[in-house]
Amino acid sequence: KEPIQAIGAKLGISDADLVPYGHDKAKVSADFIARAASNPDGRLILVTAINPTPAGEGKTTTTVGLGDGLNRIGKKAMVCIREASLGPNFGMKGGAAGGGRAQVVPMEDMNLHFTGDFHAITSAHNLLSAMIDNHIYWGNDLEIDQRRVVWRRVVDMNDRALRDIVTSLGGVSNGFPSQSGFDITVASEVMAILCLATDLDDLRKRLGDMIVAYRRDRSPVHARDIKADGAMTVLLKDAMQPNLVQTLENNPAFVHGGPFANIAHGCNSVVATKTALKLCDYVVTEAGFGADLGAEKFMNIKCRKAGLAPSVVVLVATVRAMKMNGGVAKADLGAENVAAVKEGCANLGRHIENLKSFGVPVVVAINHFVTDTDEEVAAVKDYVKKHGSEAVLSRHWELGGEGAEDLARRVAEVADSGVASFSPIYPDEMRLIDKINTIAKRIYRADEVLADKKIRDQLRQWEDQGYGNLPICMAKTQYSFSTDPNLRGAPTGHSVPVREVRLSAGAGFIVVICGEIMTMPGLPRVPS
Repeated sequence: KEPIQAIGAKLGISDADLVPYGHDKAKVSADFIARAASNPDGRLILVTAINPTPAGEGKTTTTVGLGDGLNRIGKKAMVCIREASLGPNFGMKGGAAGGGRAQVVPMEDMNLHFTGDFHAITSAHNLLSAMIDNHIYWGNDLEIDQRRVVWRRVVDMNDRALRDIVTSLGGVSNGFPSQSGFDITVASEVMAILCLATDLDDLRKRLGDMIVAYRRDRSPVHARDIKADGAMTVLLKDAMQPNLVQTLENNPAFVHGGPFANIAHGCNSVVATKTALKLCDYVVTEAGFGADLGAEKFMNIKCRKAGLAPSVVVLVATVRAMKMNGGVAKADLGAENVAAVKEGCANLGRHIENLKSFGVPVVVAINHFVTDTDEEVAAVKDYVKKHGSEAVLSRHWELGGEGAEDLARRVAEVADSGVASFSPIYPDEMRLIDKINTIAKRIYRADEVLADKKIRDQLRQWEDQGYGNLPICMAKTQYSFSTDPNLRGAPTGHSVPVREVRLSAGAGFIVVICGEIMTMPGLPRVPS
């Protein structure tokens, strides 16, 4: 590793503009970010993937490998990825810093406490929870209906015991007993706000806009009514600054923010992405889970809100995942099976079509595994060619940037060609239920959205209150285009059941919860 000041120097960031956390991590000062705002923008490259399988696709690994590959072929590039949550880190997934020779370091710090951003978000969120209960305890001047407090608590751990709890037991001095619960920190609206805010003033305004409860007449109570917005902003002042680290090849990387991709919008912060674009010719960023979730939200929420436009999308696939989609059991993935690869390519084809509908060209990156055979790789390449794109084999896990040079050349070529004409797939002014229908039919290829009268009435009420122009943030399983995690491939003829809708007034989107989605995961039988 190089000292973090040397990494900053590659981007033109002086030592005075870095706030170091040890020798290998630093935050970039808000003053520097403001000064860089007048620089021209580089090209934005989005890395996304097919629907994830237990075989693993390697989206972050490809993001990092592509960044290193671009630098190797003489381009000035950096990567922007999300921070890791402790919950999934000790739960199902393990870390989130890439893998093999395509990693961001210090990997162990990134996967644990890092620079404390998630702790700051947890603290700010729970400060608001404490202030709401305190307001009710001291007389409830705002006339909050205790049965309609919608602000829960958060902790950055998978802890199913906390999903549904009763608070304030033990008598008068402890307040009024009520039912509540915990979500995981990455599902907090504060996390989404931090990742969408442009600066501290915008952060404070958005925090103040959050709806925390309702009165008996159903009028909303906001965080600013509780006077929590200023204190929360102070807790988040350092967390707002992007974290600078490096790849194994000493190339710069911003690692900042980390909203869940199946509950929230699943992208790193707008501040980090926009700052990176001012410092480099190419910025490689990723969006969580499959393209039906991460990329859809990246385009319809993040790009719309931040005025960003990707020049090219890199869609990550593996031969192993194609075989799983083609019906092969995980234990049998090592054996050659060209027929299963062809069978499983339907999922890949659907994602290519969907991404192109945003007006952005697509390059498929085949993340190479040692068990892949030439015939299997050729089958994927042929399939992608028939869909009007091209697939490039990338060996970054094994070889680092050198293994991603072919991918980097092709991606840079497409990005520089100027063929992208990006636009979101629905306009701001479309009715909320129609936006949900558009995503369900155009991206998931569902026949219908099942939403009962109560949900439709709620959407209409939000439209009447002036929230009708907000984008939609779909919360559904990452494992399928449908809401059934077991439905692999490219299903059609399914329906999308909407269980509930939530207004994230501060973040600026409507969360639509479909199927069985948990905002507080549990640990598996054998945690990581």
